[in-house]
Order: sequence, then C-alpha cells, then structure tokens
Amino acid sequence: MSRSRMPVVARLALAGAAALAVVGSSLTPASGAPAAAADPPTYVALGDSYSAGSFVRPWDDSDGCGRSYRNYPHQVAERLGYELTDVTCGAAEVVEGILEPQPSEKVLGPPTTPPPGGWDAKAPQIDALSHDTDYVTVSIGGNSLGFGPILTKCLELGAFAPVWKPTPCTDYYTDGGGGADWLDGQFARLDADFDRMMTKIRAAAPHAKIAVVGYQAVVADPSGCRYGHWNQLGTIRKGDMPWVDELERDLNGLLKKQADNHGTAYVDTYGTSTGHGVCESGDAKWMYGIKDNLTGDGDQTDPPAGPCRQIPGTGESCTLVHPNARGLDNQAREVTEALREPSSRS
Repeated sequence: MSRSRMPVVARLALAGAAALAVVGSSLTPASGAPAAAADPPTYVALGDSYSAGSFVRPWDDSDGCGRSYRNYPHQVAERLGYELTDVTCGAAEVVEGILEPQPSEKVLGPPTTPPPGGWDAKAPQIDALSHDTDYVTVSIGGNSLGFGPILTKCLELGAFAPVWKPTPCTDYYTDGGGGADWLDGQFARLDADFDRMMTKIRAAAPHAKIAVVGYQAVVADPSGCRYGHWNQLGTIRKGDMPWVDELERDLNGLLKKQADNHGTAYVDTYGTSTGHGVCESGDAKWMYGIKDNLTGDGDQTDPPAGPCRQIPGTGESCTLVHPNARGLDNQAREVTEALREPSSRS
C-alpha cells in the first residue's frame, strides 16, 4: 500500500487546535479563537497497471505492483488536498485484485525481475475502503478481459500469417475465427464481475463519490505505425489496428455502462488521448510501445529479463503498451476535473 509520503507529492499540513487560557473567573473568554483544522478528505485508488502508472519513474520498487509516484492517484491527491491510499497494482483483475487477493504469480512488477521467492500476494484492494472513505477511483478490466494475451496473439499472427492476409488478428477474433466465442465469453464474464464489484465498492464505501476511469487510446490513429517497430506495436499488422482500437472502445463502453448503471461518474481518458497513441512520436506520444524507453523522473531501470530479452529493438524495457509520463499527466487532468464536480449523491 502506498500513502502519499514521497517528496514528489506534497503532504497536507494539519494545523493544531489552539488552546484558550482562562486566567481568572472574571475574564471574558477570548473571541475569534482559531477552529481546529478539518481532516483532509480520504481518497482510495483501486485499479491495475494503467492506474498504477507502471513503468513511469519514479515507482515504488518494494512490492512488485509498480506504482508510480507520478500516477494519477498521486497527482489528484496533491492537487485536491486529499489523503491518499493507493492500492493500485499492475496485473490486477476485477476478481483477483479488487475483490479477492492477487496471487503472487500475478504480481509482475516493475521490477519485473522479482526477489528470491517472488513477490508476496496482495490483499484484496477493496479492503482499503471504509465508511470513512470520501472518494474512490477504479480503473480495471483490461486484464480480466485478457487484453495482454490478445495483443500477444495479434503479434504472433502478424509475424507468421502470409503477407496476402492483411488482417489475421481481426479474422481470428471476429465471426468465424477461432477466438470469437472465447472473446464473447470474456466480455460477458467481465460484465458480470464488474457489476458485482461496483455493488461491493458501494457497500464498502457508502458515502464516497466513486469514479470509474476508462482506458487511454492506444491506436486510435494507426497512420504513423510501422511494421516491426517495437517502440510501437511490433509485428501487429496495420490492417489489424482498427480492430484493436475497436476492442478498446468496446471495453471502455462496458466500463461506462457499469458506471451509469451504478450511478457513479465515468472518466473518459480515451477522447483526449486519441491523437497521442502509440503510433505518434516525440511529445505527441502518450503511450509506450511493446519495448520502449522509460519516461519520468529519476534513473530507475527495469532491464529486459526472460522472454523480454528476445524482443528486438533498442527500448530500455518491455513497457507492453502502457501510458507513459505524458499519458499519466493526461489521466490526472481528467480525473481531477471529474472529482471536482459536485456528486449527484447526497
């Protein structure tokens, strides 16, 4: 668990209550004495690697969750003066992460090379909520859907399919393809699990304003992508990129539907990031590719290990399509505005 204690996030100072000295029974008590400072609102951040800010320096290297101190929970808490409890964790899922413990074999860093014996399992993130929680953000669902394995399959199909087949991944996951029924089942399961999660979050934090945070655009515009460039999407065929984008939009649509059904806010980070996907370059790029150079402050590294070493390219780390530092800043802007808005709940 990460609480806002790093130098990059300012702690809100609490003023002590002033004591009034009564000199004698004949003296009138002083008027206008300073009141005790109110405790800051409490904010709990739940979610996966997109909310943890994985691979953006500086990150907490103590438990394998890869929480960046530049992630949107930390930025939002600093801007709005909230007391943050950040239990986000890379690779978290709706069930194994939010509602139930996250097994040690599903704690993947960074650091992606675990200590001897591996990382410890993580307690259910929902345990961080209480009746005293004022604000909750949750960004989850990509791992439950299987976004990582889907991208891996697209990479494999793009590498080995014949050149005359320009959309091998799209063909596999749509009608008639071998993965179509599996993907339909994944969406149905995620929909049910997300509904159950939202009900339990509301029960655990009945007075909180809750915001569901959507996923940033990965490849809304594929025009700048080049086949075989691993700081982009490697061997995924350009013809398959519109389907990858549609998959992400469908995932965000599920999240928004659940937010609406449960009367909570939905934070759209996709719309403001559509011109800043993985195919862009320079400052316009807000999304890491498969293997990319790290961003953020400091000099932390995460050298390629295991299968990552086999991926070509000159990138520092296997960043595996996550928001970079500029992407985290965009998330922070959107979530800050959403939490500033008055809640519809009394």
